[in-house]
Amino acid sequence: MIEDRRCRIGLIGGSGIYDPGLLKNVEKIKVYTPYGSPSSHITIGEYSRIRIAFIPRHGEGHTIPPHAINYRANIWALRELGVERVLAPSAVGSLQEEYKPGELVLPDQYIDRTWGRAGTFYDGGQVAHVSMADPFCPELTDIVYDVAVSIGLPIHKGGTYVCIQGPRFSTRAESKLYRSWGAHIIGMTLIPEVNLARETETIR
Repeated sequence: MIEDRRCRIGLIGGSGIYDPGLLKNVEKIKVYTPYGSPSSHITIGEYSRIRIAFIPRHGEGHTIPPHAINYRANIWALRELGVERVLAPSAVGSLQEEYKPGELVLPDQYIDRTWGRAGTFYDGGQVAHVSMADPFCPELTDIVYDVAVSIGLPIHKGGTYVCIQGPRFSTRAESKLYRSWGAHIIGMTLIPEVNLARETETIR
């Protein structure tokens, strides 16, 4: 059944993105994973004749806090559907004055300040060391940036995302510290999502 619903692109919706209204010929399916249930059923639909798999990161109705998201199940479910590229927007805060509210940011680095999250598919039986020197896909970054510029959206290409544990926001002292480190934006959901997406490239 999964073979009949294979998708090229995965879309993980962050805060405020719970309904993929841009998709046509939509259906919802349940995908079983070795890591339990994803945040919700997967919505499959088409956009410009490309099949896309959508999952709301926090569940339908925003019921799952950042530290409790089953990131492994979400990424594995997209992998099972044949997803090759993942777009994963999220709401973040700014740590630098030049990154203004309402602007888009395509980060190229991150700092991990989370703990206790299941962050790898390689937790026993096999060892793999996956490079995260450059965590984000440069091709996808270029595509998103060029499209955003072409339609007049304010966007920054590059920046460091500091990922905190949540669900609380950072204190003023913490934010000042992260800013002094050179971080540009702050959020709660990038880790381990980006790590797991990279790991799927090594799983056969």
